[in-house]
Amino acid sequence: MLYHLYEAQRALIEPFSDFAAVAAKLFATPTSPLAQTPFSQRIAAAYDLLHRLGKDYEKPEFGIRTIDIEGVSVAIHERVEIDKPFCQLRRFKRYADDPATLLRLKDQPVVLIVAPLSGHYATLLRDTVRTMLRDHKVYITDWKNARMVPLSEGDFHLDDYVNYVQEFIRYLQGQYGNCHVMSVCQPTVPVLAAVSLMASRGEKIPLSMTMMGGPIDARRSPTAVNNLALQRSYEWFENNVIYRVPAGFPGEGRRVYPGFLQHAGFIAMNPDRHVNSHYDYFQHLIQGDNESAEAHRQFYDEYNAVLDMDANYYLETIRTVFQEFKLVHGTWDVRSPDGRLERVRPQDIRGTGLLTVEGELDDISGSGQTRAAHDLCTGIESQHRHHFEVEGAGHYGIFSGRRWREKVYPVVRDFIRRHQPAAAGPDDAQAGDEAELLAAAIERDRRGAAVGPAANRRRRRQPGA
Repeated sequence: MLYHLYEAQRALIEPFSDFAAVAAKLFATPTSPLAQTPFSQRIAAAYDLLHRLGKDYEKPEFGIRTIDIEGVSVAIHERVEIDKPFCQLRRFKRYADDPATLLRLKDQPVVLIVAPLSGHYATLLRDTVRTMLRDHKVYITDWKNARMVPLSEGDFHLDDYVNYVQEFIRYLQGQYGNCHVMSVCQPTVPVLAAVSLMASRGEKIPLSMTMMGGPIDARRSPTAVNNLALQRSYEWFENNVIYRVPAGFPGEGRRVYPGFLQHAGFIAMNPDRHVNSHYDYFQHLIQGDNESAEAHRQFYDEYNAVLDMDANYYLETIRTVFQEFKLVHGTWDVRSPDGRLERVRPQDIRGTGLLTVEGELDDISGSGQTRAAHDLCTGIESQHRHHFEVEGAGHYGIFSGRRWREKVYPVVRDFIRRHQPAAAGPDDAQAGDEAELLAAAIERDRRGAAVGPAANRRRRRQPGA
């Protein structure tokens, strides 16, 4: 019933939010008569803030169109490689017409970024993706809003999450020979389980695993998130935070943990910070500080956009990760797609690299929770394991913002490089051939030689990586 009330309230507020947006423009546009009145700038700022507090925030775009690589502008084409009922494997393919840049890109490592399924969209990792694209071929898990998934697609369980990750890893291995995997926050647990199961079966596993700010062992330095899971029973969560999707959505009737409840929990953790942030936004609008105001909009466009999670997945995560600690106790059994139960054994992982990253001030995944992966992965030799604590960084600072770009990323990049073999995969070899053909064509142009139709077609293709 709560979900239905929330949607009714949202529908009621929406017209007022739209009116506030129009009024803000009327009082802010210089050519408008209302903009000439006293206090027009303050009135416009107030209406603008009212609009943003009442509007519905939809899933943002990644919006990565180009990146700069050593002074060369490289175009980015975003596309879906695999479309699963609850997730898309999304690729960011790089294109350039500079032969030297293409030759540099073709042998770079392939990285699967596993984004968290914990209330926000994968676009929360936009800065992570943009930075990684400088030196890597990047794929990311783009989780779908459960209320948009029809009931005919079935339920989604924690086991399905683990199986999805394995499927994506196998796909990249088939395309390139192998890959690296990087998990941020919540997925550190299912990613470690996925790689463990592959290792136990004798399958090829990723060249390296980078785990950032995740609850591998949620008993260590417990945060408010951990304490809530321990203070409430499994039944309490099932009875108090699980609701059915109301009519009007493709997933009508699906049992979910609603995104608006998760968002309310995020806000409740630091209410003063958000109140001050919105007050500062109001002041920036009055002062005409458009740069600061736009930074606020960008942050909250992302922060306020939330998704629903299938109830089965959410409740199983609470029990497995935060209440029974099955991973660290060695009691976690995962059901494979063919129905077999398999024990998760991180100690079976060998021949790969393990990098863990934690923020000194992380208030979501406490100190030592991610580092615990080293205690579990005893089969990985010490020279292939590394832990990095980011001084002064909170949870988001380890994968977004200045600290991520200047402190964390160089460590991640260098660790992946150390575990990247020299041999190129099949796709890389093809990209290299195309790059060499393009380089030859451009060189002939420079010498004034005639270039035939075939070469022109090759140039128009703009090989990518």
